[in-house]
Amino acid sequence: MAAEHMKTWKIGNVEVTRIVEVNNHSDPLDFLLPGGSPEIMKKYDWLFPYFATAEGDMLISFQCFVVKAGDRRIMVDTCIGNDRWREHDIFNDMQTNFLEDLERAGCPPQTIDTVLCTHLHFDHVGWNTHKVDGKWVPTFPNARYLFGNKEWDHWKDMPRDGGVLSQHLVDSIQPILDAGLAEFVDPDHRVAEEVRLIPTPGHTPGHVSIHISSQGKDAVITGDLMHNPVQMAVPDMPSNFCIDGQMACNTRRKFLETYENRKALIIGSHFCDPTAGWIIPDARNWRFEVDKSMVK
Repeated sequence: MAAEHMKTWKIGNVEVTRIVEVNNHSDPLDFLLPGGSPEIMKKYDWLFPYFATAEGDMLISFQCFVVKAGDRRIMVDTCIGNDRWREHDIFNDMQTNFLEDLERAGCPPQTIDTVLCTHLHFDHVGWNTHKVDGKWVPTFPNARYLFGNKEWDHWKDMPRDGGVLSQHLVDSIQPILDAGLAEFVDPDHRVAEEVRLIPTPGHTPGHVSIHISSQGKDAVITGDLMHNPVQMAVPDMPSNFCIDGQMACNTRRKFLETYENRKALIIGSHFCDPTAGWIIPDARNWRFEVDKSMVK
């Protein structure tokens, strides 16, 4: 299914705009979940057509979100970024219109006052910086970049050895530290009156999700608490990419119990278009009900 490149939701007085960098990327489920298979995907007809291919592969997108809350302009994660060297070929030397998309969203880089990284994996920090005259410089020069204390404790001593697995620390994190723009916060930090962090550890030690509450309406931007909605149906299957798989499963189950029955609009950081929807109890676990107002 083709997705709109950008989409905006209103949660009370708060606006959230999605910017897609890599759309509808398909992989076999066992790339994400050990023991995953097309048969697992095909058990859940509600995954089709948005979140799974007809063959039973999973679909995910790589995207970020701009949050307008009063006079605040907050970037939630910053995708992969142009001109990078990364572990997977699909992410190498990307050339996207990310900066132009920010302009279209009404939030050019100089207007962003806060950059919030749910965690510090490469696909959530890339546009922290961009290359100017061969040098990596902050993309958002007027922003404070919020990194979690617990998250930074995990990453801060990793070697900057030039290897591909540490390259994002060199080109996307260190320039922010060098510029004095980083601020280290607790996992329950309140970013603005209507925007706060909630701790969702496991994928990484300090992983957080973003809770938005305005005029009696609630939404959560998940980060990598889940990569595909199938994880609502099989919440206890650890991911290949979680640092503490059991903790991640426990966190995910608690999250699903907390937000089931439409208690908040769930905006999946890697969920393909239509991206947002509701957690609904389904037999033993849960399913994802897409927000029909956003389906063309």
